[in-house]
Amino acid sequence: MNNRHVELLGKPIKAKKRIVAHINALRPRQWTKNLIVFAAPLFAFSINFSSFSGSAFAFLAFCAASSGFYLINDIADVESDRQHPVKCKRPIAAGLVSVPIAIVMAVLLLGGSVSLSWMFSPALGAVISGYAILQVAYNLCLKRMVILDICAIAMGFVLRASAGAAATRIIVSPWFVLCTAMLALFLAIEKRKAELRLAKLKGSKPRAVLQQYSLPLLQRMESIVTTGAVVSYALWSSGPVVRGASTSWMLVTLPFVLYGIFRYQLLSDPQEIENDVRSEFERGGRSERPEEVLLKDLPILITVVSWILTCFAILWLKHQGLIQTGF
Repeated sequence: MNNRHVELLGKPIKAKKRIVAHINALRPRQWTKNLIVFAAPLFAFSINFSSFSGSAFAFLAFCAASSGFYLINDIADVESDRQHPVKCKRPIAAGLVSVPIAIVMAVLLLGGSVSLSWMFSPALGAVISGYAILQVAYNLCLKRMVILDICAIAMGFVLRASAGAAATRIIVSPWFVLCTAMLALFLAIEKRKAELRLAKLKGSKPRAVLQQYSLPLLQRMESIVTTGAVVSYALWSSGPVVRGASTSWMLVTLPFVLYGIFRYQLLSDPQEIENDVRSEFERGGRSERPEEVLLKDLPILITVVSWILTCFAILWLKHQGLIQTGF
């Protein structure tokens, strides 16, 4: 094979590599966080084509908006990322995606997400706009403010859940907001706990906001939020007697929630993180990245799928009149 053939074969390979790099720059693995937009119709037992299509639109809008901000963050941190042993592999830092192209992508994604959301539903547009404002505030100052950084991360999840309700015109109950907020705070605290433990194990200097936290403090916060999450979900699933779920049979799903929380705590346990670092040092603790826990931890994945299937089964049985609002 002559050099001309090698050159011709190399072009599509390089083109394919660049396409993959541009897709990776959007961080598609992070999109699993946006699946929470489907929670509102599921909690409201509103499972139909209209609610699914509305939630799907909200999911795509959040994927576009979040990817736009990931691009902006990578552009702003490109020089520091190039000095980082892991972040240097990100497409923009590695030079696989140019900064001008990344800027155009970010503008198109953010502009398209916000404008199309307002056209689809003013309520959804307001939620997406609120998320955009939150991200700007987080990146400018909130991520460097102790406690408020955790609250900002949790608020991002609450807005995602609210987007599902806004897109489907479902009026969510206070229990839904409370459960979502408690679980979101739990994930944010676990993320900070894993980051702090990881920095200590690697012997690296944690960023300024992490230096204001300690493991005992985060564990006390975790205890309060975990209790709140479990109690609020248990009360909601108790049924109409407390103006919660439409049937008390939702209590059947409580063991899945308990196991999921306990499993996630196990993954963020200091000993587990230490074992994780030893086996995969360059990547660090899994609970630092919630999206990878969902994608790669089989017990968590099975628990989430089982919870969804059980909710669908209860919904179907209720519609068939085989179960009542109470036991």
